[in-house]
Amino acid sequence: MSVELHFNNQYSTVAPGFSLFDYAESLGIHVPTSCRKQGKCKECLVEISEGMECLSEPVEQEAHLKDNFRLSCRCRIISDTGIVRCHTMRRGDMRIERHALRLPVSHKSLKPEAAVTRNGDRILLDGEEIDRSGGPIHGLAMDLGTTTVVLRLLNLETGEVIADTSFENPQRFGGSDVMSRIHYDYEQRDKLLKRTLTGYLSHAIEELPVDPRSIYEMVVVGNSTMRDLFFGLNVYSIGQNPYRSITELEMKEGKRATTSLTESAQRLLLPIHPKARVYGLPIISGHVGADAAACMLAVDLANEERLVAIMDIGTNTELIVGNKHKILAASCPAGPAFEGGKISCGMPGLPGAIEKIRINADGSFDWQVIGDGQPEGVCGSGLIDLLSELLRDGQINHLGRFENGETQITLDSGNGFHLYFKESDINELAQAKGANVAGLHIVLSEYGIGFDDLDIFYLAGGFGRHLNVASAKRIGLIPNLDDAKIWQVGNAAIEGACIALLSGAKRRELEKLVKRVVHCRLETNPAFFDFFVEGCQFNPIESADVLHYV
Repeated sequence: MSVELHFNNQYSTVAPGFSLFDYAESLGIHVPTSCRKQGKCKECLVEISEGMECLSEPVEQEAHLKDNFRLSCRCRIISDTGIVRCHTMRRGDMRIERHALRLPVSHKSLKPEAAVTRNGDRILLDGEEIDRSGGPIHGLAMDLGTTTVVLRLLNLETGEVIADTSFENPQRFGGSDVMSRIHYDYEQRDKLLKRTLTGYLSHAIEELPVDPRSIYEMVVVGNSTMRDLFFGLNVYSIGQNPYRSITELEMKEGKRATTSLTESAQRLLLPIHPKARVYGLPIISGHVGADAAACMLAVDLANEERLVAIMDIGTNTELIVGNKHKILAASCPAGPAFEGGKISCGMPGLPGAIEKIRINADGSFDWQVIGDGQPEGVCGSGLIDLLSELLRDGQINHLGRFENGETQITLDSGNGFHLYFKESDINELAQAKGANVAGLHIVLSEYGIGFDDLDIFYLAGGFGRHLNVASAKRIGLIPNLDDAKIWQVGNAAIEGACIALLSGAKRRELEKLVKRVVHCRLETNPAFFDFFVEGCQFNPIESADVLHYV
């Protein structure tokens, strides 16, 4: 008798008695660890999607984990029959947006003027010697997202990109959204979220094709919670009204001049040069974080005469509207639905995920699957397509209800798989959309403009890069603008981090710019509920609607 083990898309039949870590090693799957199966480092996380009943009970070292997360070194297969499906937090085939395109500014166009310089064999940081070496000088940019982490390694003397890499944020065991992570960090009080991320990050840095000690500066961007957790700050205040980072509170009290953060690599326990500086870009306000600030750098907002909007759709959507003369910003608590979270057959952008869907005249489905294999679920861009097609085909109405009285549809094609889409899934996506649409309406209303007044609408981030614009406009996720105005630019945040890494002038420019941004707090706007309810409906967003409640 044996158990069918599906581990990171690899398959094997296994006998009971050994740990999931042992089986991973036998399959050649790399599981992050610093303690070599002692249960101390808490890094060998796996998520169990099926077969929990085939596994041993959680032990003391796993007390910090909930839902379907286990430590692979403590978790043994005890059944002699059944199916176990699991994956690590470092699935190498996950589609993570590492690059940017169509941006008005690129780090490649900058003349490098990094803070780290060379004088002979002397390596200087802001003019002070920190090392002696005749080798190359490297810097590291990191976009630390709630769901994914992107790293880019640069030569600080030439600006050349040496390598990039990415992985899932392993902090997901503490919750899929920032408020859950804040609550987890407050309850645990042991910096476990920080320590787990640092372990994964250290492994990723050590796998880069250079000596880690040749990395002399690192720039970090991310939303306010992710950035502050990384630097070891207390994030409790970000989760409580008025939702402010401790850096904002200290700045208001006159204890600091900026919301940016600086720390040594040694104190952060990173394997780069111990005297390397780690710089966290300033946050804008509340949940509008350093990743939004980096996007402003990437689109050169400080020098922009045109009226632009930047929208990075994710678990915490950031929205910025304006130009060099006036800038407004807001954060929209969309939750994980657009990334497949809380959706019956939703999944991240992995092989097996349906990313494009069309309903044919005969009612059958055509789709495109990442990796061209058998469908296993639907990722965010596929979910937007599916909603759009159901709406176009008349199967759902503008309220998100099935017109035939059913509560779900089946996407099966008769090939042995069973995928379905429920009315409750539509409700989850509608609420996520409603939060984003409310943000759009409130920010443009407070700015005093309509959508047609925008010259460019930047869709940033991985989700924005891959969604079908026509589908997004049909369901009312983004404004019904001329396609020429909508620019899907990919990971603008990592590009902004690279600009800050290579240019001291741009870094100083950003420090001034963020202080001019006006933060629109959605939760205090009297029209928020009306905008939210309207945004939960599946209607195109027309420019004339913007000032409806003003």
